[in-house]
Amino acid sequence: MQNKLTPGIVFEDGLAKIAVWAPFCKKAEMIVNDRTLALQKQEFGYWMLESNEIKPGDRYQFDIDGKHLPDPASRAQPDGVHGTSMAVDLTNFEWTDDHWRNPSMENYLIYELHTGTFTPDGTFEGIIPKLDHLLGIGITAIEIMPVAQFPGQRNWGYDGVFPYAVQNSYGGAAGLMKLVDACHNKGLAVILDVVYNHLGPEGNYFSAFGPYFTGKYHTPWGDAINFDDAWCDEVRRFFIQNALQWFRDFHIDALRLDAVHAIKDFSPKHILREIKENADELMHQTGRTHHLIIEFDLNDKRFINPIEKDGYGMDAQWIDEFHHALRVTAGGGREGYYTDFNGINHLAKAYNDAYVYDGIYSPHRLKVFGTKTDNPGKQFIVFSQNHDQVGNRMLGERSSQLFSFEMQKLMAGAVMVAPFVPMLFMGEEWAESNPFLYFVSHTDQELINAVRKGRKEEFAAFHAEGEALDPQAVESFNKSKLQWHLPDRGLHAIMLNYYKALIGLRKALPALAIPDRQNLKTTVDEKANTLLLERWTNGQHVGCLMNFSDQPRFVNIEDENTLLNSANSQWGGPGADKGTIQPQSIIIYRYV
Repeated sequence: MQNKLTPGIVFEDGLAKIAVWAPFCKKAEMIVNDRTLALQKQEFGYWMLESNEIKPGDRYQFDIDGKHLPDPASRAQPDGVHGTSMAVDLTNFEWTDDHWRNPSMENYLIYELHTGTFTPDGTFEGIIPKLDHLLGIGITAIEIMPVAQFPGQRNWGYDGVFPYAVQNSYGGAAGLMKLVDACHNKGLAVILDVVYNHLGPEGNYFSAFGPYFTGKYHTPWGDAINFDDAWCDEVRRFFIQNALQWFRDFHIDALRLDAVHAIKDFSPKHILREIKENADELMHQTGRTHHLIIEFDLNDKRFINPIEKDGYGMDAQWIDEFHHALRVTAGGGREGYYTDFNGINHLAKAYNDAYVYDGIYSPHRLKVFGTKTDNPGKQFIVFSQNHDQVGNRMLGERSSQLFSFEMQKLMAGAVMVAPFVPMLFMGEEWAESNPFLYFVSHTDQELINAVRKGRKEEFAAFHAEGEALDPQAVESFNKSKLQWHLPDRGLHAIMLNYYKALIGLRKALPALAIPDRQNLKTTVDEKANTLLLERWTNGQHVGCLMNFSDQPRFVNIEDENTLLNSANSQWGGPGADKGTIQPQSIIIYRYV
């Protein structure tokens, strides 16, 4: 048994190589169109076959001890999660991106998007004409929310049940490849969100094949994926090979691994480290560069420390704590997990220390939490909003519905001057007014009712008032679509131009562009609710003065040294007033 065995169907030298893991099965067959092919049992619980009778486009199922089931490693589910699988040759696409070189993480400026709601048609094909818009803003990498096949046509993507298959309604494998190729030819990197902490409930046939889950650990989604119990070796291989598929066959530049704190693995070698080791081996073979980014809220630097420092080797992580501190400073509510954040002092701590909770007591968690980190700034991704922080509000309100126009500009500035990697959520650059709601399209009524009930219970912690739209309703999906007529109108157009200027300034000034956590100083006036962030490099010294209060504050900044003032009338503000910083504004200036 080769350690690099790939699950599912792989085409090589005119042959289809089939491998399915079903260790407790007594008889396994493959039904291809109207033919039945016997599979041969191999070691470690695999059933395999090599055949020239299977061609790309053929529909198939596995017969596992009399049960007809789709392939858990299917590359395509043209009829959805309950339908037959389809054989796909991932080597057939004609790539034109040989010239492409993936940038370093420090040169990423990320734009998170949801394929279904980013454009009117909600497909990969529909994204391609919008790439010039993203380039015009200054984006260098798009991050696509999960595309693994999920039930129906409306879903955030975290209910995927075929990790190897690309959502059929988005355009399938060929559509994703075409998008990645187009991005690379435009100079854009592509990050793909993947989910290795759980699988969705509808269309999840994994347990019919083998022990993909373990009762050792309980997660919010039920039994944990089996990364460290009996038979875990082949489950680990399934997900390692999945990560390699995206890098190797789809030319994806980086993976964002969802909520890795929910991965339960107490093996001597954590699954994340093993994924990293395999990715490094692939990069050595191909000469391409790939990054691994994690969503992670344990504030444990071991996850992002390099392997040679006994870490798991993840290249970067999302920092929700920066977001939380920023929103509380901006006047956002302090319900739920926001109770841990006191405003401007914690925002300054986020600039200085990356982790706000780095070994100090957390009132929300009722314990001392986190570790200190000296990891470089390029390992931390910050934002003022993202799909979670918007969509997990009961009404899905974006910052444009919660904060003033001036405060939105200040929050954008606070992100862009940070010594970390900045990320935007789709539409924020023009202050999109539509919400981003939670939506699903399940077919099981009991499951639909459970989703509705779970959402209501989740909002109870935030004492939300009002009634949320039904996640199952088409209306919830349609209301979440971006309005592409807005960027040319009124304040939306002003906001878009402001983002372009802000991002352009970050890129033009090495003191801001380099995510250096060392050459940095923060000065807080808690009473005035102002924060001065100073950053410098190679003789260039830049000040970023932020006024989160509702009052003008005295400043000693010469007009000729001002590089950007969000209060200027050209940005829809009240106008600059000599010797003061206007309420809810940011001034970026040079020291001379």
